[in-house]
Order: sequence, then structure tokens, then C-alpha cells
Amino acid sequence: MATLLSSFVPLFLLLSIFYSFPGSFSTVETVKTFIFRVDSESKPSIFPTHYHWYTSEFAEPTRILHTYDTVFHGFSASLTETHAASLGNHPSVLAVLEDRRRELHTTRSPQFLGLRNQHGLWSDSDYGSDVIIGVFDTGVWPERRSFLDTNLGPVPARWKGVCQTGARFVAKNCNRKLIGARFFSKGHEAAAGPGGPIAGINQTVEFLSPRDADGHGTHTASTAAGRHAFRASMGGYAAGIAKGVAPKARLAVYKVCWKNSGCFDSDILAAFDTAVKDGVDVISISVGGGDGISTPYYLDPIAIGAYGAVSRGVFVSSSAGNDGPNIMSVTNLAPWLVTVGAGTIDRNFPADVVLSDGRRLNGVSLYSGVQLKGKMYPVVYPGKSGELSASLCMENSLDPNVVRGKIVICDRGSNPRVAKGMVVKEAGGIGMILANGASNGEGLVGDAHLLPACALGSDEGDAVKKYVSSSPNPTATIDVKGTVIGIKPAPVVASFSARGPNGLNPEILKPDLIAPGVNILAAWTDAVGPTGLESDPRKTEFNILSGTSMACPHVSGAAALLKSAHPDWSPAAIRSAMMTTASITDNTNRPMIDEATGKPSTPYDFGAGHLNLGRAMDPGLIYDITNSDYESFLCAIGYNPKLVQVVTRSPVVCPMKKPLPENLNYPSIAALFSTASRGPSSKTFTRTVTNVGQANSVYVANIVAPRGVTVTVKPMKLVFTAAVKKISFSVTITADSKHLVLDDAGAVFGSLTWTDGNKRHVVRSPIVVTQLDPL
Repeated sequence: MATLLSSFVPLFLLLSIFYSFPGSFSTVETVKTFIFRVDSESKPSIFPTHYHWYTSEFAEPTRILHTYDTVFHGFSASLTETHAASLGNHPSVLAVLEDRRRELHTTRSPQFLGLRNQHGLWSDSDYGSDVIIGVFDTGVWPERRSFLDTNLGPVPARWKGVCQTGARFVAKNCNRKLIGARFFSKGHEAAAGPGGPIAGINQTVEFLSPRDADGHGTHTASTAAGRHAFRASMGGYAAGIAKGVAPKARLAVYKVCWKNSGCFDSDILAAFDTAVKDGVDVISISVGGGDGISTPYYLDPIAIGAYGAVSRGVFVSSSAGNDGPNIMSVTNLAPWLVTVGAGTIDRNFPADVVLSDGRRLNGVSLYSGVQLKGKMYPVVYPGKSGELSASLCMENSLDPNVVRGKIVICDRGSNPRVAKGMVVKEAGGIGMILANGASNGEGLVGDAHLLPACALGSDEGDAVKKYVSSSPNPTATIDVKGTVIGIKPAPVVASFSARGPNGLNPEILKPDLIAPGVNILAAWTDAVGPTGLESDPRKTEFNILSGTSMACPHVSGAAALLKSAHPDWSPAAIRSAMMTTASITDNTNRPMIDEATGKPSTPYDFGAGHLNLGRAMDPGLIYDITNSDYESFLCAIGYNPKLVQVVTRSPVVCPMKKPLPENLNYPSIAALFSTASRGPSSKTFTRTVTNVGQANSVYVANIVAPRGVTVTVKPMKLVFTAAVKKISFSVTITADSKHLVLDDAGAVFGSLTWTDGNKRHVVRSPIVVTQLDPL
């Protein structure tokens, strides 16, 4: 398990690149983008603004890309590594971060969360009409019905944002629903260099404006807050009324990600800085590391920007990542971020591969073109030749003489699923069977393929390959069945959803919770077809996508509803309400299943559980966290005052007695024990709950101890009155490392639940016990 970097690590390796010329050497240094965290209090009074100071003392104006002054103090600039390293020695510079590229973590879901027209949060909060959600993504296609402002009142008076114009985007593209739109490209342009994908932009590929050329941003924005759109579907699939979780919430779009080329930290940080100044209440960011590395918070601009937002009362929802089911794959780990994994809903798009021997292999498909209508075709598996690229159906890997007129089996992985179908089609194939490998298990997502296709889980994929290898004349057909609702069990933890434990600070359970993220219908761009491939000529108003990117905006919309219903709640209070009321059972009243294994899932898979908005509105008790609590946490994990200030902006004095990171007032408890301990050892945790229900309430603790572990709580009863609204309690966990029987992820799990007298409020916190090897 990853260990904490307790001291500041070198930020740069100074490299020289030598080019050889006849008789001489010349040194040329590459210019890169760096983000400089500056102590704002150090500005000499002679300079009227920080920008004047930065351009005079640190970098010439043409080199500076962004200046930051709200969630972060400093600037980003394009410099050589030598120059950046030199500025890093300036006494006013607290940290230097090299700009990194981030990846996007690619309507029935509101009902599945328990929302009903004119009931609960869709009534008491007026659908979130007074709340502003800022979406950091690829922009927006503003003409979609999901963004109409019919019957919406005036824009909240506190809004200070703008509708930034640009390529195919004018001021009237904003309205009382889409109240603001901006784009951030300077970091991206600097990384692309002259003639890059944005500099000298090709308008058929991308728009230098808030307009969405990719589709991802339009989809996430409408998932969070799309208006009711009747007769919605994607090629006939998922037909019905499309709507977001908070249909009347206002939207502000911040385009930080660019088609085919990702998102850069310097631009993301600028969006955080601007969005908080603009007046957003919620930030939704379906973006993550993509490099599998747990970056310390003081080197992570998403964590730094999010802290600046949360410290000012803005709720920040982030996606957990799509590298599941690998353990420790979860990203966006900062405890002030709400980290969201993905689950299924009770709707599916089944399809069968029918073999000539009569067997039906069950899979999924969103293919909406001309069907095979039961006609049998020869089946071929290019992987039989042993050539990896052919088995994956990579570009130019298939021999038309082998696949023409046949159904081709393609292994999942390496290139996009829909791109494999295009490769098969271009080689003359009649259809495709997309087979999961062992790493994907039985997890399936639907795709709007360009030819008849069916995705199969690992077991069914192996079965069809075995059939092809053992039959002298293998034939099959693909039977696509459309939309089916009422699927059981649901939710199921999606196989791709990133898993814990937290690779940076395992004392904080991540992900926090899961939300719908599989086969989600939402609005789409007109710039590309539903597959996102340039070669896909189709246009669709709505598209069906899967990913933690889709789960994140469900929580963002939920936060808007809760913020509207409870304006005085902090971001931590909203997160607590979601976590402590989350569901851990499916619609068959059994424990949620892990799609990858078919076995019961754990808090490393789903955090506190699946979002249950009907209960989150009235949680009874909340675990609140203040800015000073987060500062103490950063001191507890070994950050010195300078590193804490990099994150928090304000100078901090860490206490003489080092606090314990596990005592952060989080709605979950993770106990770490050393494998070197001899005999039983104990850890005691302190938590404080605030009563947000009836003034005179009594709560009693119910403990489900992890296997082989003893858990005690003091006191076992919490008595609240009009005068007593906050009560602290302790949880002592005792374990004998030699006798712990851990699961495959190296942990055992339990829970602590506080219940009031009539069991109207059930406030549940997961307990995780794990072992660490001594340092």
C-alpha cells in the first residue's frame, strides 16, 4: 500500500537535451507549463496587483497563462525547467507544479434514486431552482431541450458569471437555465505548441468556445440538471422522459477539456478560481488522474482547487475513475472531495448471441440499424492466430479475406469498444461479438455500434471462442432485444468502477458512495455521432453512456437539491447526509453484488453505499467538518506548515502534539493495524454528530463488528435537546493481527449505526479494519 510522502520531494529533474551538429553541441531546453503557488501576503506594496508583481518579478507577460486569486494564489506560465527551478527558490514561492494532463472518466436514473414528481426533494426544494451547478467538462450543446429555460424565474441575483462568446457560441446561447459558459484553453494551447489541436483550430474538430465538440460535457450537465424532455431516446432505446436530478437548478459550464486531448491542470485550476468568484454552489468534475498514481494533495491542482471551493461553502463532486475492479484504483482522494463510484440501474439493453447448436449467450447492445433477423453467419476469432492486435481488432489488423461476410469475435481492451466494430465493418465483417477478458469479468455496458454487435461477459466470451475452435463450421446470429426495465438485482457495483482502499491515506475510506453510472441516457452534441467516432455520421439528441463520469453528476444534482432544501448545510454536512443514508442492499433486499465477481460487494467497492435521496433529505444526524478540521488532518498526515499552506492558502501552525488523521470527523471509520503487532491492539476514534432532526431525540448505537474484531462505543446512547445539538462519542476497535482473516483486498468490514426511537432515522457509518506492513 502506498505510503505518505511526509516531506517535500524534489519537484524537478533538470534535464538538458543535446543536439549534435558537425563539430559542435548545442543545448536546447523544452518549454513547459508550470503552476506556481505564491504566498500572496509577500507582495511588495509597490505593485498595485498580484499580476503586476508576477510579470515584473517572475515571468514576462507573454509567458503567463493564468493568474489565480480565489481558491489559489499564484500563476501558471510557460517556462524552461531551469527557469522554473530557479523561481522555485524564490522565498515567496511555496510550491511549483508541472502541468499535467487529465482524462475524462467516461431517463430513468432519477426515479431509481427515489425521486418522484411533486414529492420529497422534487417538491420541497423546487427542483433546486435557486442553486447553481458549475460543470467542469468539455462544454455544452446549448440548443438541446435539456437546457430550455421555460417557466424558470430570474437568474439568482448573486450570480457574477458571464456567457463567453467564441466559435459558434454567442451571448444568446445562455438563458435563465444555462446562465453562464466559459472556456479555458491557455494551458492546453501551451502544451499543444504552435499548430497544435487548438492553436490554429480546425473548426470541424473542435470549437474555441464553450460549445461541446465531444459530447461528454453536454451529457454530464444534463444528467445533473437537465429539464424534462419528452419523447427522448437514443435510436429508440431508453424511450421516455429524460430529466436531470435537479431539473430546475441553474447551470454554469466551464469548458476545461478538449476533444481527443484531455484536460490540463492549469486550466482546471483557473476554472475553480473563476467558478467560485462567479457564485456557483456546486461543482461537478468528472475528471481524474488517469496515471494510476496517488498524488499528494499539495501537488494536485484538483485537490487544491477543490479545497479552495469547499472552504468557501461550495460542494465539489468528483468521479472515482474507471480502472476497476483493480483494488486501490480510486482517484480524487482528498477528504474534502466527494468521490463517486458507479452502479447499475434497473434498466438494461439485452442482446443474445445465438449459436447454431441452439445455445443463447446473453449480452447487451445498443445497435439500432438493420438487424440480422435470425439469419446465421459464419463466426471467426482472429485471435486464434495468436496475433494480439487482431484479437483486439485494432486498426488495420484484420484480413478482409478472413472476416468478410462473417461475425467477428473481438477481445475487449486497448482501443475503444465502438472502434473495434468500425474496424470489423471496414474489413467487410457482418457483425461483431465483443468478448470481455478476465479483468473485465461479467461487467457489460451498452454501445451504439455501427454494425450488429453484442457484448458478452468473460464466461460467455470464453464459451463462444470454445465453440468456434471446436466446431468445423461455426455459425451464429445476433438478436438485439431493445429496452427492458425492472431488472433485478439492481443496483450492482459496475465492474469498471474504481475501488479502494485509498492509496494515499487509507484512514479515509474512498470512494465515498456510488450512484447510477451504467447506460445513462442524457443529452448529446450535434458535433459527433453517438459513438464519438469521426466516421460516425449519425446525429442524436440523446446518447447512452457509462462511467463514473455519469455517476458524478447524479451526486452533483443531488447536492443541489439538498442545498436548496437546507441552505445552511456545509459541503461536509451534505456529503454526510448522502453517506449515512446510502443503501447497501439492492432491489431484492439482498447485499449489493459486485458485477466483476458476482459476489457481495464491500465498502472498498461502494464506500458508504448507493445514493438514496429520499432518505438523505432528512438524515437525522450529520458529521460536519470545518476548515480547521481539514487543516489538522493535513498536519496529521505529516505536512509541514508550508505544505499545508499550499493547499489551504492561509498560514497554519501545526499543533505540538501531532493529531491522528483517522480522527477527522468523517462519516466512515477506517482502522489500520500493523502486521508486526504482537497480540491484540486497540485504536480509539472520536466523532461528533450534529442533530438536524427533531430537537428532543435519543439515538442508540447498533454495532456490526468486522469478523474477528471487537468494537465498543461510548456512550451507547446520545440524548439531544433544544440546548444540546452536538454530541461527541468514541469508538474503540480492538484486533489481533495474527488472527484476522482478511478478504482479497486485505480488509474486514462492519458498521456503526445510530437509530432513533421510532427508527425514522438510521444513521449508518461503514467500519473498515485492515493491516499495514510496518514502514
